[in-house]
Amino acid sequence: MAIEAWLMDDSNEDPRLSHRRNPNESVSLDQLAELGVLYWKFNPTIYENDQELTKIRQDRGYNYMDLLDLCPEKVENYEQKLKNFYTEHIHQDEEIRYCLEGSGYFDVRDKDDRWIRILIKAGDLIILPAGIYHRFTLDPSNYVKLMRLFKGEPVWTAYNRPQEDNPARKEYIKGLTEKFGVPLAAH
Repeated sequence: MAIEAWLMDDSNEDPRLSHRRNPNESVSLDQLAELGVLYWKFNPTIYENDQELTKIRQDRGYNYMDLLDLCPEKVENYEQKLKNFYTEHIHQDEEIRYCLEGSGYFDVRDKDDRWIRILIKAGDLIILPAGIYHRFTLDPSNYVKLMRLFKGEPVWTAYNRPQEDNPARKEYIKGLTEKFGVPLAAH
């Protein structure tokens, strides 16, 4: 089954809830791809020997890998870490996450500055483009094990919104403007 995504409601309730609109407004893989969000589905039980994953890593130059367990029992200052992940930000580089266990949500801004919630579960690999506003949180299960991939030495610096003068953000907006054929607000 493919990844599931939807436009978020405007509620300020617990960010770990699904925040679906009523009625639900689904977002397709094609709509995510228009924003530069890429997706693959793998078997997470064979990640160490998965030839498809190895090929993607080689083709895209992802030579760094580590594993991150996110749950209250394994992360010091868990609530603060989760709060930091949920603060809207961009990165200078792609953000690549492969969910091996558990589940969580990546939220990304669409071209109209609305939040799209993306549910990731075991087997989902997602790539967010450099410069896209996004955030992350767990779902009510409070557990996810992620593989983080990176080109070269990892740089985990998050640049909190607003970042309209950031070169990665400018390049992202330029790409969207070219794709949609109309100038987009920098949001």
